[in-house]
Amino acid sequence: MKKIKVMSVFGTRPEAIKMAPLVKTLARREGIESLCCLTGQHRQMLDSVMEIFRLKGDYDLNIMQKQQTLSSITTRTILGMESVLEEAKPDLILVHGDTSTTFAGALAAFYHKIPVGHVEAGLRTYDVYSPFPEEMNRTLVGDIAALHFSPTLANAENLRKEAVKGEIFITGNTVIDAMATTVQPNFRFALEELNALDFENKRIIALTCHRRENYGKPMEDIFRAVRHIAETYEDVEFVYPVHLSPAVRECAGKYLGGVERIHLIEPLDVEQMHNLMARCHFVMTDSGGLQEEAPALGKPVLVLRRETERPEAIAAGTVKLVGVEYADIVRLAKELLDEPAVFDAMAKAVNPYGDGHACERIADAIEWYFGQRSEKPADFRP
Repeated sequence: MKKIKVMSVFGTRPEAIKMAPLVKTLARREGIESLCCLTGQHRQMLDSVMEIFRLKGDYDLNIMQKQQTLSSITTRTILGMESVLEEAKPDLILVHGDTSTTFAGALAAFYHKIPVGHVEAGLRTYDVYSPFPEEMNRTLVGDIAALHFSPTLANAENLRKEAVKGEIFITGNTVIDAMATTVQPNFRFALEELNALDFENKRIIALTCHRRENYGKPMEDIFRAVRHIAETYEDVEFVYPVHLSPAVRECAGKYLGGVERIHLIEPLDVEQMHNLMARCHFVMTDSGGLQEEAPALGKPVLVLRRETERPEAIAAGTVKLVGVEYADIVRLAKELLDEPAVFDAMAKAVNPYGDGHACERIADAIEWYFGQRSEKPADFRP
């Protein structure tokens, strides 16, 4: 039996976190040859994830440059993929989510008439500029892909409404699979400042904030609200791994620097971040991935954005969309801190994003698509 040659293409930390368990699952299938092509869109953060999951890329485009633009990322990825695809001749290209690597990798595959499988397909805000450029990236990949691996029923319904071509599968989210590797009960942090935190007697809030659409006044209001909460509650501490963006670092230093009970630290790798979330009280974030990861750990999430492409968590009750206004952030954070019933309802809600078997479903779907399996795999249902 000829093996199906599947090449996974990714280049950022979030993609690597969610693709690593899939790459390893595919490698265990007898009928699949699993290859990995890294673009290096985020060099340092990508490499740390690969090390944690003990993976090596078969190809590495190493495209990252200082002050890189969306145009340079896209063009360097497409040009770099030329020789890779000509040499490897894969039967299927897998891309993940909504980064510039995702779009460029899918477009390069299309130019070579290679089918594309889109992992984490069907997320939508229906605002092409929010998040930017992610919303347009994932929409365009939806037009290219032959296989759509949607985490949830709602994601799949978005694709059906758009009448995309190809096969749609509901798989759950691969990040839940990843957390089986990263979260450890006796984990020790690399940073002693985190090991010194009193997770038993203090309410530790994990904070992330980095999105471009929050630059300026929204980010200032978020940080002012965080500062107010830290100054109001003596038993509350914030841990904020500050993004490397100069704009984010400047704003964080201005509003949060030197504030008692706010720990501004360097970015954490996936293993460190997952274990921080596992021990924290709740999460405040403008990230997409944390909206999926924290509920799997029983942690309420306050989303610091005006909209989210992950409405399933809001419907399930694990997430609240807070917005970016100072008064709203303070009010809803205080609600979680002051009202145990509200906290418990969010913490105990059913996670809609997966059961830890998304990668197996995707591998099954690939085998079915290429004729190695007779029955189409059943969809995930929470």
